[in-house]
Amino acid sequence: MKVVKYIMILLFSITLLSSCEKEKNDTSLATVYECPMLCEGDKTYTEEGSCPVCKMDLTQKDKKEAKELALATDISESSIFNLASEWKTEENKTIHLEDLRGKTLVMVMIYTTCKAACPRLVADMRNIEAKIPKEYNEDLQYVLISIDPKNDTPKRLKAFAKENFMDDEHWTFLQGTEESVREFANVLAVKYKQISPLDFSHSNIISVFNPEGELVHQQEGLGVDNKETVASILKTVKN
Repeated sequence: MKVVKYIMILLFSITLLSSCEKEKNDTSLATVYECPMLCEGDKTYTEEGSCPVCKMDLTQKDKKEAKELALATDISESSIFNLASEWKTEENKTIHLEDLRGKTLVMVMIYTTCKAACPRLVADMRNIEAKIPKEYNEDLQYVLISIDPKNDTPKRLKAFAKENFMDDEHWTFLQGTEESVREFANVLAVKYKQISPLDFSHSNIISVFNPEGELVHQQEGLGVDNKETVASILKTVKN
């Protein structure tokens, strides 16, 4: 009898825990409302009603704002946003990887003086972009990180972006330090080695990260079928 009682208590505890977890998940996806006059600043509500200040009906925040609000949570252990390194963009702005949070990221490591693999990787990135409906550009960022930070200055990266018609807002080029580049390459499982002052041997990998910086897909090789990569991007953008 004691055994049966123990089992019943255990099952009840598991059910209660599952219910709480489900409630937590449901809350993160709940519709968010706010005062149309912003009487209470950024304060939001999870249910319809009226503003306690101006008495106007609360309005639903748009999908993008709700998505940004949902992202205002702790970063997971597997997210690249845990990396604290600083980077320079082609516009010579200093950023952290976490500044890219909230968008699906398509990332590749190249260097601008490359005459062999990198032009093909750049073409692959542009080919992927061409297959994604332009309506998703606001939720996407294509990021090219130089493995040659000594020579690929922001000025050089800016020129390279223009030369390759990759200077729209959804394209970003990054220059780091030798240490930060090596650290990030290890995260992506990209191997590279300098074989002359202006030449490197390196892996050919395009990586896709969800808006929280978690790796969801990798494409390896040059000129390969990018069907799965495109599907992975669309899946993360639409979620």
